[in-house]
This record gives sequence, structure tokens and C-alpha cells, in this order.
Amino acid sequence: MTIGEVDERVPSAPESTPAPGHTPERLAMFTDAIFAIAMTLLVIEIKRPEGEALKDTASLWRFLTHEWESFFVFVLAFVLLWTVWRRHHVLMDQVVRLNRAFTAWHAPLLLLVAFLPFPTALIGEAFDNPLAICVFALSEAAVLICEGALKEIAHRTPVLAEHADRAQVRRGANSSWAVGAFFVVMGALAWWVPGIPVAWLLAPFAAAYGGALIERLRRQP
Repeated sequence: MTIGEVDERVPSAPESTPAPGHTPERLAMFTDAIFAIAMTLLVIEIKRPEGEALKDTASLWRFLTHEWESFFVFVLAFVLLWTVWRRHHVLMDQVVRLNRAFTAWHAPLLLLVAFLPFPTALIGEAFDNPLAICVFALSEAAVLICEGALKEIAHRTPVLAEHADRAQVRRGANSSWAVGAFFVVMGALAWWVPGIPVAWLLAPFAAAYGGALIERLRRQP
């Protein structure tokens, strides 16, 4: 089934009575739980000071400053997951029924969300390693691609409430595609350009300007 294909086997039930197995609330709650667990696990991967690092204030300060990469990547990964979850929350508040495509795309999304603590720990330990940077960037790009696919399905198929702003959902998909492409490019540049993780702070600009560019291209005949 393609992203935009409507699943004809899902009955067009009234908004108050979704078909069995297609309850938006259950899917939303399960998604919330996976995001919450993944965001919590991020902090577990930060190295704790031990032994000599706790001897005195100077030693602890040296440890904390030495581990700044781990703290930076933790905050970055947390914010990225938070923003994806927040947008998903807004989307699910407009969904009144599910179809197979919309439900199925949650599987790779949540798989990648649950996986993200690993590349976060990897890059925290090897901040300048191009492969570690590439693994994190491509993992985040894949999360955003799945998010974009969900919004495309919501825009093109009858899962949204009548009052939902479909144009806004499509613009959200455009932003997800744009930031996903941004992280793919950043992952590639990591092999030639040092300090790429700091450039990830530009992701909001990629969402705003890249999303607007994609929207403009989609409107062209």
C-alpha cells in the first residue's frame, strides 16, 4: 500500500464509533508511552563520575567539562523527540478513525524512536567520529520521514475530523520532509566537515524555509 492509498477495508464509521482495532486513543496512548520511555532512557546513557572524578571540586569540574558532548547530544536528542511527539500529539487530536496505512507507519516510527538512545550514546562517546554522527543523523532523518509519511496519509485519506485543517497537516508533512533531508545531508557532510552536530541547531530553519520551499513546489502545476 502506498502512502496516499485509502484502505477500503476500514469502514467509514461515525466519528464516535471507530472500527475495532482502529481506535485512535489507544494508538495515541501507546505512542506516548514509547516516546516517554525513549526520552527517559537518553539520560541513562550519560556517563556518571566515579572514583578520582569525585575527589574534589576541580576534579568534578574537569569531568563535567570533558563530558560536555554527552550533555549536548542528550539535550539535542531530547528536544528532537519532544518536538516530534508534540507534533504527533497535535495530529492525533485531529484523527477520528484509523486506516491500515496510518496504523502501519507507526511501527517504523516507534521502532526508530525506541532506537534513538543508542546513537545518542554512540555520539556522546565519539563526538568527532563521522560514523557515529552519520548513524545519529540518519536515525533522526528516518524518524522524520516516518512522521512525514503519517501526515501525508492523514492529509490524503479520511482519517481526520471534518473540522481539521488539512492544509496545515500537509504543511507539517512538508516540514518533516525538509528536516529529514537536512539530517541526511548533515550525515553525509560529517565525513568531510568537523563539528557537524553543532550545525544541527539549524534544524528549525530547515523546517521553516525548507518546508515552505516544498510547499511552493507542490503547488506548481
